[in-house]
Amino acid sequence: MEKEHIKILQTGHYELMQKIDLKAFREHNRQKPKGLVDKLMTEHDAVKKYINDGDYIATELYGTVRCPMSLVREVIRQGYKNLRMAGQGVLEMDMLAAARCFTQLDWTYIGLEVYGVSQNLRRAVESGHVTKVVEWSNAAIAWRFKAAAMGIPFLPISAMLGTDTMKYSSAKVIECPFTGQSLCVVPALVLDCGLIHVNRADKYGNCQIDGVSGFAMEMARASKNLIISAEEIVDTEEIRAHPDRTIIPYYVVDAVVHAPYGSHPGEMSGMYERDEEHIKNYFGISGDEEKVKNYLNEWVYRIDNHEDYVKQVGEARLNQLRLKA
Repeated sequence: MEKEHIKILQTGHYELMQKIDLKAFREHNRQKPKGLVDKLMTEHDAVKKYINDGDYIATELYGTVRCPMSLVREVIRQGYKNLRMAGQGVLEMDMLAAARCFTQLDWTYIGLEVYGVSQNLRRAVESGHVTKVVEWSNAAIAWRFKAAAMGIPFLPISAMLGTDTMKYSSAKVIECPFTGQSLCVVPALVLDCGLIHVNRADKYGNCQIDGVSGFAMEMARASKNLIISAEEIVDTEEIRAHPDRTIIPYYVVDAVVHAPYGSHPGEMSGMYERDEEHIKNYFGISGDEEKVKNYLNEWVYRIDNHEDYVKQVGEARLNQLRLKA
């Protein structure tokens, strides 16, 4: 019987930034402890233990909702300069670009929403510090995580067909062997380390998210190492009382960091609003590289940890942002 071959109709311009090795990913996951291990640690220890220079990392969020800012500030504080990243974000990605933490980027959207484009990313790219930018749609990156979470090397989608986004990606267009229609296939994306902020978690890493869940479920399962920061650390019995709300299970988590107001100046559903004044002030100075450096000095480098960051923001301001029950 003659073998059938799937026809490749188009190939994106760029090679994959992160090699697909699902066998190695499975083997890595087999080594993770399956028991209930206490994973509580500081953001300093978690970042230092689970992120290495040159790693491929990503943050999970929805705009500025559940932005893992306490973890991002720690990444900047520890001085990483050669990371590779999945870039879909607002404040946290802009700050990572300002600090020159990454050199390669699978780019979907890094911008300042209503305030305009990211001038820090523009400078990082135009200066040559960012050496490679590969384009994807927001959905395509999420589907890449989903493929990795499913343990398959790619997923067929209808997005990006006929666009320059497809042209400047690492995706391919194939002829569907069943219908003959054109399909875009996006490759699985396995992260060296993922960063996710949640509403609550227990010390073992069972995590619950209120409101929009973004792509937390997919990215958590696509990460070799996963650092969780949580507004609240709760007893496991509280988690078990509402098992349907546990988006991320303990066995994919490597570190749990207690970080009240960990999304600030972003927001948390049901807990606090975004600090529009802080964000507007930051974006207002983002066109001036020296002023951005001063901001990073004031809010990142000269602060030892998230607890001190919260003190610097001030209890009065945080109380203003807190949502009333």
